[in-house]
Amino acid sequence: MEQFDYGKILPTLMIPEIVSSLGAVREHRGKQRLYTVIKPDALNSLEKVARIQSTGASNRIENISTSNKRLHELMNDKTEPRNRDEREIAGYRFVLDMIHERHDAIPVKPNTILQLHRDLYRFSDASHAGMWKDADNVIAERNADGTLVARFRPTSAAGTPFAMERLCAEYNEQIANGVYDPILVSLLFAFDFVSIHPFNDGNGRMSRLLTLLLLYRNGYTVGKYISLEKEIEQTKSTYHEALAASSIGWQDGNSDYAPFVTYMLGIVIACYKELDKRVLQLSSSSNEETLRTYFENIIGPVSKQEIMDANPSMSQRTVERMLQKLQAEGMIEKVGAARATAYRRTDS
Repeated sequence: MEQFDYGKILPTLMIPEIVSSLGAVREHRGKQRLYTVIKPDALNSLEKVARIQSTGASNRIENISTSNKRLHELMNDKTEPRNRDEREIAGYRFVLDMIHERHDAIPVKPNTILQLHRDLYRFSDASHAGMWKDADNVIAERNADGTLVARFRPTSAAGTPFAMERLCAEYNEQIANGVYDPILVSLLFAFDFVSIHPFNDGNGRMSRLLTLLLLYRNGYTVGKYISLEKEIEQTKSTYHEALAASSIGWQDGNSDYAPFVTYMLGIVIACYKELDKRVLQLSSSSNEETLRTYFENIIGPVSKQEIMDANPSMSQRTVERMLQKLQAEGMIEKVGAARATAYRRTDS
């Protein structure tokens, strides 16, 4: 099978597990559309939190990080980046904001992808920003003895411009044909993009940004309100296993896309379910009931910032008051001190 021949690849994905997942995604999408009409305030309060979580999680997957306090300050334009990690986080935030706000105006073309990559490094002086890779790269893994071995060899540097042209053309053709669900076409694109590995650096973060872009353009906007990147980070080992399984035979056009597609559909469904839960909490519970339910469903300690992120409708003052009340009742206890302060159920 020739690479990027989606007309042949898509029929092979019509297996029971994927068809069932597609049905679940469509059902959840219909419910989200209802929320935009009857629960717009709930969605608005969730969107800001999701952007922070997405930026933090997608960068942490690539070992790029800063403190929670600094992350919030960077996201709210209250500070300037202090180091390389923070400059890359600020760049991710810039591109993510653009995708959230202008996705329908961002066409799926090689030049657009180059521009988004350039913007990813807009706060850095990276010479490779906005340019296809100039040297062949390899995806390696570390053996038990510590040695690195090549797991996968992406498209060569010389072949990358043509591969990206082909990939974008195939995606746009399949979307225009309208035969298969656009989410399937989008996930094939995301996997092929990361397999081409078209840049010297930033491929993982770009793959997740482009996944959001394609989902949003096709009406699957749950990632605006519940962070897909956070869900991927929490299942990172499974994410890498799915990538590895679907990579076998990719260079020869004989790979099985089903492991990656199945995994990503599971991520989308998990986010829709979390959206249902969050909207219900924001709509029907008092602040006290909401925090009680929150602590009943978590294991281990959580910081005050994590509590606020999970309950965006509450002010900091309200959260602090409720925490004091739940501590007085003995439901939760405070552990640690100063910046390490956290809270946990007394029976956890």
